[in-house]
Amino acid sequence: MSAPTNTTVPIFRPASKADPQSGPSSRPRVTPHRLSLKEVLSELVSDGLIAKADAEQASLSIRMESNELHPLVVIANKHLRQVQPPHQVLSLELLTEWLAGKAGLPYLRIDPLKLDIAAVERLLPFVSYDYATRYQILPVEADTNRVIFATTEPYLTEWQDTLRQTLRKEIGRVIANPLDINRYQMEFYGVSRSVRGAMQGAVEPTSGALNFEQLLELGRRGELSADERPIVQIVDWLLQYAFAQRASDIHLEPRREQGQIRFRIDGVLNTIYQLPPVVMSAVTSRIKILGRMDVAEKRRPQDGRIKTRTPAGQEIELRLSTMPTAFGEKCVLRIFDPGTATKGFGELGFTPTEETMWRKMITQPHGIVLVTGPTGSGKTTTLYTTLKKLAVSEVNVCTIEDPIEMIVPELNQMQVQPAIDLNFAQGIRTLLRQDPDIIMIGEIRDLEAAQMAVQAALTGHLVLSTLHTNDAVSAITRLLDLGMPYYLIQNVLIGVMAQRLVRTLCPHCKTTTEIDDGLWKALVRPWSLPKPAVVGAPRGCPECRKTGYLGRVGLYELLMATPELRRLFRAEIDEDAVRRSAFEQGMRPLRISAASQIAAGLTTFEEVMQVLPPLDER
Repeated sequence: MSAPTNTTVPIFRPASKADPQSGPSSRPRVTPHRLSLKEVLSELVSDGLIAKADAEQASLSIRMESNELHPLVVIANKHLRQVQPPHQVLSLELLTEWLAGKAGLPYLRIDPLKLDIAAVERLLPFVSYDYATRYQILPVEADTNRVIFATTEPYLTEWQDTLRQTLRKEIGRVIANPLDINRYQMEFYGVSRSVRGAMQGAVEPTSGALNFEQLLELGRRGELSADERPIVQIVDWLLQYAFAQRASDIHLEPRREQGQIRFRIDGVLNTIYQLPPVVMSAVTSRIKILGRMDVAEKRRPQDGRIKTRTPAGQEIELRLSTMPTAFGEKCVLRIFDPGTATKGFGELGFTPTEETMWRKMITQPHGIVLVTGPTGSGKTTTLYTTLKKLAVSEVNVCTIEDPIEMIVPELNQMQVQPAIDLNFAQGIRTLLRQDPDIIMIGEIRDLEAAQMAVQAALTGHLVLSTLHTNDAVSAITRLLDLGMPYYLIQNVLIGVMAQRLVRTLCPHCKTTTEIDDGLWKALVRPWSLPKPAVVGAPRGCPECRKTGYLGRVGLYELLMATPELRRLFRAEIDEDAVRRSAFEQGMRPLRISAASQIAAGLTTFEEVMQVLPPLDER
């Protein structure tokens, strides 16, 4: 749901900024009661948010429906518009924030990534699920002296005294979205119940320091089965939660006392949950079963994959990787959204000039095109997007990958199998006998694979592949280091694209600021890119979890292998000379691509400097 936006006409009274324990105590005492639809509509009319005729019509239609939802949800479902300009639709979040202002309580947009789940979970046994749902409350913060509860009923207060005596702590209140409270009640209590159910009857590992061999056996010491219902429920919740939070990776990290679950969102890791070691081991085993991996083998790294659907029915692929650690098996699930392959180049962050250059590279009849960058820089997404565009019915596109990261129906994909000596080089030999037009090699790792890639290019095929280098020119040096003769590079290389990913500013809350002249000049030198009057700046809102950033965009450096550049490809290559010539031929470095994205208001100087080398080193 969209966050409330700033308008010239305020649509609600600002919520109190005081401590959550204050609020009703400083306002006239109200008789404890549940909110009614009639009361809320009357207050909305009184505050000038909706017209009296709209309220009467909504009340009449709602009576006919016999709805048992919270009044705010019922009214939000009617999509009423505020009376004053700009006549916004009164969404549930706007109505919730208005209610917080009326009640004199702080408003909270519940973000589970910002909650101390461990502290909250410790309270759940003292506040039963039935009790929480009856009063529509949810603990969201706790310390040694106070507990804060989110509620949808600001005038229902009888539970406060009861819990104050039970918990022996001060009770504070905030107002939150009714649907969020219902959702997280089910999730928090459901996961907590599953963990407790899994722990019942499980044999805890012995306390104290354990040696490495004993620690590897943690999963076998307990009596938990990966097929037990609580474990299945925990894994199902974990996957659905990751999809909902736009996570790109899930990390399951065993520890001595409590295993950690972390999500990588927009490139940043966030701690999500903690599990006892015996439960963490069972969860990892359940995931290995789903990925068709050897559950009994805990000493060697393994790879697998899962294909599943989101609750909305969208297909999602996950690549699994496990490795042994001192406290058990660490498991990482990389989430691949097949929808990313259908994006346009503009959506990936290509400027019109960069898209034109890239299309010119990938539409050559034969040769090699390389994509370079560190792990997590978006190379796979770029290649799959490119192949999706090239894989028309008249063309045979084949790939050799390790592993296959996304299944694309239009491609003929083969996976490296080291156990049967099917490596990249052998895979390319096989593909060359399959009458391909375009070949994608997951990565050129050694001389043999590089030689086969060149052979494919020389025999009339377009070859796309990746390398791990810092910039485009370094890719040529890397090929030479692998042992590739310079004259073959001259003959087959079409071009190289280096890329990075940076977080983009949240469109719901970003603001503007000025950028320092010295920083801008250092970033764009020696180019004369004009400094923008203002640039974007992060602010933070519920939509972006107060980070100021939402999503990511690519930075690109494209090197076209022109005849002038090819003459500089020598066994003893001068990278600086090649780089200067490439700039003269039209290549823009990564930092100029970054400057363009900053000037467009998509990202910030601080963000791009996280992925670019320091300015004084250029």
